[in-house]
Amino acid sequence: MRHLYLAATGQNRGKTTISLGVMDGFSRRGLSMGFMKPVGQRTVMEEGVPADEDAVLMKSVFSLTEPIAQMSPVHIPRGFTQAYIEGRVVEDLPQRILDAHASFIADRDILLIEGTGHAGVGAVVGLSNAVVAAMLGAPVVIVSEGGVGRPIDEVVLNAALFERHGVHVAGAIVNKLDLGAKPDLEQTLEQGLARHGIPLLGVLPYRPILSNPTLAMVLQGVHGETLHPGPDLDQVIGGVAVGAMEPEHMLQRIGPRCLVIVPGDRADVIDAIVRAQRDSTVAGNDAVGVVLTGGYRPSAATIDSIRRANLFAALVPEDTYVVASEVRDLLVKTHPADAGKIAAIKALVWEHLFIDRLLAVASEVSPPA
Repeated sequence: MRHLYLAATGQNRGKTTISLGVMDGFSRRGLSMGFMKPVGQRTVMEEGVPADEDAVLMKSVFSLTEPIAQMSPVHIPRGFTQAYIEGRVVEDLPQRILDAHASFIADRDILLIEGTGHAGVGAVVGLSNAVVAAMLGAPVVIVSEGGVGRPIDEVVLNAALFERHGVHVAGAIVNKLDLGAKPDLEQTLEQGLARHGIPLLGVLPYRPILSNPTLAMVLQGVHGETLHPGPDLDQVIGGVAVGAMEPEHMLQRIGPRCLVIVPGDRADVIDAIVRAQRDSTVAGNDAVGVVLTGGYRPSAATIDSIRRANLFAALVPEDTYVVASEVRDLLVKTHPADAGKIAAIKALVWEHLFIDRLLAVASEVSPPA
């Protein structure tokens, strides 16, 4: 079995997006494939056990047959870190990961191992990405995003920790690049990384649909009461604005297909958004809806104006800051129900990321004697 460890330089760099595309590439090559997330921080209940949500995503999308506990052996829920430091965690967590990894060897051609955050994440419990990759003997590909200096700096910094633990850094992938504005950016990054002995294995262009959720996903994520569904819950939002200022200033911050998060008692801001929607002469160049926070239900007249403007509207009890944080999380996550987004990811990665380059750097692992 060959295996490959996909790491990142931080949160929200697009590692899950690339994992989806890479798994799809393995499938197109006719390989029997597996997926493992050794250490998970964002867990859900699946098959009656806690599991990392990325493992759940891959199992669902690719109909993987391994038990979810094998794909996601260790989790770090709230309070776990303190318990570990205080000596209240006595289980051999590295052995649990090793056992899960070994169980793939006899059954799969290739295993994709997805890390969590940057190279040092998990060090507090003795399971940093660098430690886990070394423990499994897997070569690492590091994912960063955007720009020129930033991704090179981030990749080099993370590579140093992996190399310190004896892990082979097989290369880097840079995500979310504006290749239309800078068509020579890939070559520049390749040259910059080569100075540090790190091959550039591929780049992915920025696509809004891969970063932004649909209105239906927002509604599900914030657990709100629907005041009006608007014309299309499957519409992808163009951005998010927080309506915590005077109406005239608020309107300056509303971009195309913007979702506005605003306290439900700010009737002045809500009315301004409704008027702007009605007065807009360019389709798609206005707000798509509002999330009304604080549990403050607007007047019947305001709700009626929202409906007549055909804006999406949901009411939630949490305050504006909490809701904005929840929506921000949705901006970067992919869920099993996101059929359109998943199809777009597969197509984008297949077109721009040469799967054979990754297969070439994946190393073999043999069953234990």
